[in-house]
Amino acid sequence: MGDARIIRGAKAMNWVVWMGIVLVVLFGVAVYNSLVTLRARVNQAFADIDVQLKQRHDLIPNLIETVKGYVAHERDTLQAVVETRNAALKAQGPADQAAAENALSGALGRLVALGEAYPDLKASANFQQLQTDLADIEDKLAAARRFFNNGVAEYNAAIQHFPAVLFAGLLGFRPQAFFDVGETEREALEAPPKVAF
Repeated sequence: MGDARIIRGAKAMNWVVWMGIVLVVLFGVAVYNSLVTLRARVNQAFADIDVQLKQRHDLIPNLIETVKGYVAHERDTLQAVVETRNAALKAQGPADQAAAENALSGALGRLVALGEAYPDLKASANFQQLQTDLADIEDKLAAARRFFNNGVAEYNAAIQHFPAVLFAGLLGFRPQAFFDVGETEREALEAPPKVAF
């Protein structure tokens, strides 16, 4: 009778151990799937930024050609835009793309500022439409960057939370870099818009 109780106790203990292992495995799978979902969301958000950047890059040659017709002697400004656009097209990853796009934003700012110096250019319907299109793309790009950076923040926090922190690195989950617009660009985005009539 004592032996039967020991065997029953051992079986019960065995069952508890197996249930514990199953629960740990299920919990691990749930955490892993959550991290995969967050990483996919970050990748999708980065792809959304890429779409907006491509639209911006495609708009730049039209803007340059329009400006060229009015201010042919502003060659340095036009060349700077072309060079920074080419560098931005070659950039890979959030950090490199952010740096390249910051340089491109500065060059574009100088190009658009030419509209203030040349009244004929400013009055051009084509130039005005391109400026409107560029402003629209910049707004969408800013929203895409916010969405991406929010996704990166959630993902980075998730891989640092317990228990994911125990195995996230082993499974290839590495912290992602934010798409930082840089201090100069941040100040320009935070400044109130200038309205001219």
